[in-house]
Amino acid sequence: MGHSLRMASPRAEGIKQRKGARSRWRRRLTAMGPGLVTGASDDDPSGIATYAQAGAQYHFGLLWLALISFPLMFAVQEICDRTALSTGRNLGEIVVDRFDRTWRVILGAMLVLLIGANAFNIAADLVAVGAGMHLLHAGPPALWAAVAGLSISLLVVLGSFEVVARVCKFLCLALLAYVAVLFFLHIGWADVIAGLLVPHVQATRAYVALVVAVLGTTISPYLFFWQSEHRVEQLREDPIGGKRAVPITRRPAAQAREKQRESRLDVFSGMALSQVVMFAIIVTTAVALHRSGVTVTSAAQAASALRPVAGSASATLFALGFVGAGFLAVPVLAGSASGALAGMLRQQWGYSRQPRHAAVFYGLVALGTVGGTALTTLSVNPIALLVVAALVNGLAAAPFLVLVMVISRDRDIMGPYANGRWANAFGWLTVAIMTVSALLLVVTGAT
Repeated sequence: MGHSLRMASPRAEGIKQRKGARSRWRRRLTAMGPGLVTGASDDDPSGIATYAQAGAQYHFGLLWLALISFPLMFAVQEICDRTALSTGRNLGEIVVDRFDRTWRVILGAMLVLLIGANAFNIAADLVAVGAGMHLLHAGPPALWAAVAGLSISLLVVLGSFEVVARVCKFLCLALLAYVAVLFFLHIGWADVIAGLLVPHVQATRAYVALVVAVLGTTISPYLFFWQSEHRVEQLREDPIGGKRAVPITRRPAAQAREKQRESRLDVFSGMALSQVVMFAIIVTTAVALHRSGVTVTSAAQAASALRPVAGSASATLFALGFVGAGFLAVPVLAGSASGALAGMLRQQWGYSRQPRHAAVFYGLVALGTVGGTALTTLSVNPIALLVVAALVNGLAAAPFLVLVMVISRDRDIMGPYANGRWANAFGWLTVAIMTVSALLLVVTGAT
């Protein structure tokens, strides 16, 4: 009995509590994935080129967008994540039950257009990967673009979801290269903070066009669908369901609360990473390229321009960053709208399914990855591909956001996890901003 009393000492209890806290944090870090990958994939080579253009042209004049867009981006992706957590279904599957046939046809047609736009974006990202490998003296750009496209196609078709998820999480590390580049530059941080906190708005067509482009590449439709799909895929991997996604509405209350906390931390971390990278790229190119008057049209061009100004090490890090980002973005771009459309067609979907069990999904994924790879072999200007992709994404963002908001506020679908006051406020504010962006896209001819 004396031994039992000694074991129950405050010191022993303290050790037990510290071990429990470490175990919880280890479990939360392990659970991170969907939000982290979504945030990182937002910084694909086309997005990197847009941010580089913002810094090169307007110095710190657009840096405030990194701060303003963060709460909007987090709110939208948290809402998409919560729909998956509370229902165990992706947005496409929910549409079947929530909307009538007319709306399903309209949404299906929009998803088909989005798949096409994503294929163009994939092609442009693969071209960027090839250009990045060429800058790293690894070989011809066309060869590496084809190798990247085919290797990613094989990975998503032949690899398990666990392998795909691990590869994506590993590739997120590549984006830290942009933070590292900051250490190679002499930066006036007072000016950076001023640019971050005080918007310097210019009433010019070029400025407005770039604002629209930055918002469009930061809050893109494919991210909405991928966030919910990756979370459902993760739920399928939980032992509790036996390969079925068990929503938190069907789990014990304590487990449901812990799962929601872990998922919200994951989404917050992913969106924070995305915006830190955006901040780093704008600052880097503002400091290194603005005075030289370089016109940036691609991530590879930004890396090349950095070499004589900021040194070969910074240019190499910049190239490594967008090569890794390109590899990461392709399976996300290919899987996002494909999963939603397959769900609307009541077909099995997801990288966790075998191709023979999810033929429609993998067919649509192949359309994106193989089709995008094929486009890289043609004499097609990647900038032209991105113009089309940006137009579709810019016009589709607001309608898809309305879809997300209608679903997430419906208590018949979401139960006790329907949107609260703040989620509704930030969600509808994002809808309004993206609607105005779409109108400006048309009026100013921003693309």
